[in-house]
Amino acid sequence: MIKSQITFKQLEAFVYVVDLGTFRNAASALGTTQPNISARISSLESALDAQLLLRDAGSVRLTDRGATLLKKAREIIWAGEALLEEAGRQDLIEERLRLGVTELVACTWLQDFLRLLKQAYPSLRVDLRVDLSSVIEDFLVQSQIDLALQSGPFKTTISRTLHMADEEYVWVANSANAESLSQGSMTKRFFALPILTHARHTQAGTALHKTAKDRGWDTNQIVHSSALSACLPMACEGLGVALLPHSLVRHEIARGGLVKLIADWTPDPLPFCARYKENRVPRFVANAADLAADAMQNHVG
Repeated sequence: MIKSQITFKQLEAFVYVVDLGTFRNAASALGTTQPNISARISSLESALDAQLLLRDAGSVRLTDRGATLLKKAREIIWAGEALLEEAGRQDLIEERLRLGVTELVACTWLQDFLRLLKQAYPSLRVDLRVDLSSVIEDFLVQSQIDLALQSGPFKTTISRTLHMADEEYVWVANSANAESLSQGSMTKRFFALPILTHARHTQAGTALHKTAKDRGWDTNQIVHSSALSACLPMACEGLGVALLPHSLVRHEIARGGLVKLIADWTPDPLPFCARYKENRVPRFVANAADLAADAMQNHVG
């Protein structure tokens, strides 16, 4: 028996160094120090009597032997997780989920998701990054996060992309602005007031500008905000008509702070997906993605 000559921490350090490219990045992801990671790798190489990594000027490369053993190391780590899950002891999975989400997720159903995640994995820690979807995607490609909850379209193909739900857009205004608008369903009438919406380069922002230009609406009336959360109070204060995701404004509509407007044009729904590198993350990441889909579907449904 191997007894204590090889540990999960050693195997985990090996896998993370390979995936993240440096000892420093692995240490940051695992919540420890660079010397600890180096010591774990050295101990593992000594126990296996094999050089796993070549260290070159701050970077690392797998040896041929390391490449062969890497797959087995991943399988052992996943098997350890599977054992705890089969025993119903997810509380013993004391890992860290590096999570990246867009602002819309953070402003709407993130809390519901984190509650479900806490119930399923009580000892799991979450490192959260909130940013534009394109930035979140870059983090995911570079393996700086484990799971991305983001909107499409995507620049890069990732091994696992789970479609969660689509986010519908709606036109809203406070009651005073809604009453000031002419009757009917023509979207053009909204351009008598400033149009509050999110960033110019987003899917909805691009579609709005193209449609306005094609139909002869005044694009100078479009006011963009890089922060979706800022558009909501601006609309409630009557600073314009807003084009925003429904989940962001639904509570204000329900309480009467905003009025949903009839319109003959809205952008295409925004697809949201949970994305992760299937063969490079712990097993719990796949379960976390499923929980995120449940949380979003409950919110938009």
